[in-house]
Amino acid sequence: MTQDQRRHAPATARNREPILSVLHRHLPSQGLVLEIASGSGEHITFFAQSCNPGLMFQPSDPDAAARASIDAWSAALGIKNVRPAIELDATWTDWPVSAADAVLAINMVHISPWAATEGLVRGAARLLPAGGVFYLYGPYRRDGRHTAPSNAAFDDDLRRRNPTWGVRDVDEVAELTKANGFSEPIIEQMPANNLSLVFRRLAQ
Repeated sequence: MTQDQRRHAPATARNREPILSVLHRHLPSQGLVLEIASGSGEHITFFAQSCNPGLMFQPSDPDAAARASIDAWSAALGIKNVRPAIELDATWTDWPVSAADAVLAINMVHISPWAATEGLVRGAARLLPAGGVFYLYGPYRRDGRHTAPSNAAFDDDLRRRNPTWGVRDVDEVAELTKANGFSEPIIEQMPANNLSLVFRRLAQ
């Protein structure tokens, strides 16, 4: 009997529909969507099933077990517009994708070193055309302050686990994206004190 390699992330079931509602307003109807740090694969397979079949999704993750989970979810659901997961670390100078119409990163920025966010933004800037969508989701501080006591406690826990992790400030992220040729973010409040940040690649 083959072992089921699918992973389950409980938060996915709670946030996937609100995230999809935002993505429906910003993603193109066709093209390629690259997801960075796809994790279990539950987000990307859910999005792919709910979008135009002409919109192709490319999952990625640096972890081999995560990639196996992503591919197992795609196979179990019979999804045709999700490509096989690829190995990709946001800090790499060269990514194994040369172009994309949108780049997504969900719950990555706070659970990785700041260098990973810098690499993520630089990589998205390389791949996206003018008008291309760069989407981030997760908890963020605003004007240097946490948006809820639960986020402050979460931030403390993250930093205890790894001093290079932590809830970032929207302004800090926006300064980085602006320096790499992106618009100011569209900010949307999400459930459980999270935010959606939607950036557009500016014409160079």
